[in-house]
This record gives sequence, C-alpha cells and structure tokens, in this order.
Amino acid sequence: ERLLLDGRINHARIEAAVRRSESELETLTRQYGESAALELEITGLHPELLKLLGRLHFTTSFAQNVLQHSVEVGAIAGMIAAELGMKPKQARRAGLLHDIGKAADQLVEGDHSDAGAALCKKYGESAAITIAINAHHDEEGQSNMLAQIISAANTLSTARPGARRAALAAQLQRLDELEELL
Repeated sequence: ERLLLDGRINHARIEAAVRRSESELETLTRQYGESAALELEITGLHPELLKLLGRLHFTTSFAQNVLQHSVEVGAIAGMIAAELGMKPKQARRAGLLHDIGKAADQLVEGDHSDAGAALCKKYGESAAITIAINAHHDEEGQSNMLAQIISAANTLSTARPGARRAALAAQLQRLDELEELL
C-alpha cells in the first residue's frame, strides 16, 4: 500500500518496503507477547517465547483468538490454583504458555502440545510447566495437579458461551428458542 501511495515502484523500493514491514511486524509481535505476559504479571519469559506468544495474536482456533484464549486460560488457572492453595503465578504462566505450540507447529514435530512443551523446555521453563503444557489435552498424561488445572482452565475457556463460533451459534439458537417461549 505504501508503494502504491508513493507511486515510485522499483526493485530497490520494494525490498526496502518489505524490510521495513518485516521489522514493524516483528516489533508488533513482540509487543503483543509482552502485553499478554504483563497482563498476567508474568516475568522472566525467554524473548523467543514472548515472540511466539505474540504470533498467537494472529492465530485463531474455531474463530477464537488464540492469544486472548491463552491469557484467559492463564487467568482462570491462577484463580483455581489460588483456591487450592497452590502457586497462582506458576499456574498463570503455564496457562499462558499452554497453546504456544500453535505458533510454532511448523518448526517442531508433533501436535501443538508436544511442540509447546519442547519449546518451553528448550527455553528454560520448569518441568512442571512443560508437563502441564504437554498434557493439557491428554487426561492420562496429567501426572501433576498443575496439568489438571491447566486442562480444566482450558476447558472452561473454550466452553463458555460465545468463545467459539460453533458454541456461539448454539447459544444464539438457544436464545431464539427461549424468545419463542415468551
């Protein structure tokens, strides 16, 4: 768009515009990741994990923004952990990172749970967090309480009315049926 507005389109200007856009996108992606971590009061994340978190802003699953979902899972997991007398900060961290493999599925073998656990292990996250990330869809693999909390928080986030397009359609149909009763 910038090239078209300027009107001077040539090879050198195209390359310069691409470099500038890539730099802007990288900065924006990092800012999204940092903002999500800040919202949950999480510090000390590896810069590569922050960048991958930022990429989740541009990713959707069932019409749900994956970064927003991850922040929501982190918040819910923190509340559950606090109620159980566990470490809410650790639960918020695991919840935020639980779907990070969706940002790097083409970089690492396996499904997003395996990819996310491998990346978090690579960048220094604790064993408890990597286990929780790896097992958040696998009830049999939930060998610690944190993994169970992350799985529950993930389920609560995806099941709330309006979270996903299919759920939203069902909720709207239900509202229509209730209106017909009146």
